[in-house]
Amino acid sequence: MNDAMASEDPRPKSQTDPANPSFAEALRVWLRIGLLSFGGPAGQIALMHRELVEQRRWISEARFLHALNYCMLLPGPEAQQLATYIGWLLHGWRGGIVAGVLFVVPGFLVILALAAFYALYQETHWAEAIFFGLKAAVLAIVVEAVWRLGRRALKTRFSLAMAASAFIALFVFDAPFPLVVLLAGAAGYLYARLAPAPGALLQNVGQDFGQDAGPAATGQGYGLSYSLRVIGLWGALWLAPFVLIVALAGYDNVFLSIAAFFSKMAVVTFGGAYAALAYVAQQAVETHQWLAPGEMLDGLALAETTPGPLILVLTFVGFLAAFRNPLGLDPMLAGVLGAILTTWVTFVPCFLWIFLGAPFIERLRANKALAYALGAVTAAVVGVILNLALWFAIHFLFGEIGSLKLGPAALPAPRWASLDVAALGLAAFALVALLRFKVGVPLTLCLCAIMGMALRWAVPASALGTSLFGN
Repeated sequence: MNDAMASEDPRPKSQTDPANPSFAEALRVWLRIGLLSFGGPAGQIALMHRELVEQRRWISEARFLHALNYCMLLPGPEAQQLATYIGWLLHGWRGGIVAGVLFVVPGFLVILALAAFYALYQETHWAEAIFFGLKAAVLAIVVEAVWRLGRRALKTRFSLAMAASAFIALFVFDAPFPLVVLLAGAAGYLYARLAPAPGALLQNVGQDFGQDAGPAATGQGYGLSYSLRVIGLWGALWLAPFVLIVALAGYDNVFLSIAAFFSKMAVVTFGGAYAALAYVAQQAVETHQWLAPGEMLDGLALAETTPGPLILVLTFVGFLAAFRNPLGLDPMLAGVLGAILTTWVTFVPCFLWIFLGAPFIERLRANKALAYALGAVTAAVVGVILNLALWFAIHFLFGEIGSLKLGPAALPAPRWASLDVAALGLAAFALVALLRFKVGVPLTLCLCAIMGMALRWAVPASALGTSLFGN
């Protein structure tokens, strides 16, 4: 790491406010957050808010939401990028790197072990039953994510309209997600400019501009020279695996395919793991044939059991892709290399987006029109996750699904006779546990796994055969 870069700290050097933590204190808190960040992006963002805003007061509510809205606009995992952004605010480059890395590493190690276990034992009957239960829990977790994020982001008629419009565009018209995000941001910007009283546009942004009890950016890390250095360093780190793979194995191998595919995902996966899951599953199953139908949801179920970003489900995919195409290596070693490669090309770009964009976003923090544009994106993402929740529910609960086309609109048409009653009951149990009784995600997953095994013993296998990505 370049010393000049590492020394760039956005905080005024003279700050002695006790709300500003030492680097060692922040290191301990980031490790704690990395170990406890279960529950998907909604739960992880709530955890950071509780730890950093409510309990320690290291950053204000307005500053936290401003950073969150920017991260929502980026491709990749918004919770990990939010941690990187806040780490950068507190301690510059080294703070951002430590926060972002510690948010990922614990979950990566766990998902790596679970992927290896899955590759060796997935075809056993007891494992099949466990994954049936986990799939039901995943459905409930996605529904809870809609509820929790919606409560925070949808507080006005305009934000509700943004969420509803995004849902209809995706679910009914199959619109591209990047287009939905851009249109939502443009709508928020224009409405803030044109509305006679834009102050009530989005109540979760635009508050306390210019006032902050937390750290403040100084103007360092801004300009052409800084931007070129960021692009040069993180771009080189991103491309390094490509050079190494070509030098050692040539152009025609699974590792180069993994690096290229997941680098593309790092650029286009707006909305995090939930929004990208269907596309990744389609490509991994149909195009590359790395996974069998249904295995992508198994990977998501495993990712739900681990701390860290749900996008670590891609690590699971990368492991299986290399494990099944080992290129002359031991399959387990190939799987580990595939998992590391996938994680590298997925998360290195996240640091690029934050370190390149955050200084500019901080400079524009008092621009209300921009803040409302970012808030509109947050509202639209609620519609994106709602779309995914409904898509999950239909494909998990029904064994046969047709299509109803009405001009440019296309709606899924499940056959009601194919409803899996056991899956419906288990998903309902998980949802009640999460929303009504506030049971934690890890315990809910464990309970559903146990109940899935019990149902597997009590109900014929054919009744539990519904798969999210096909039969």
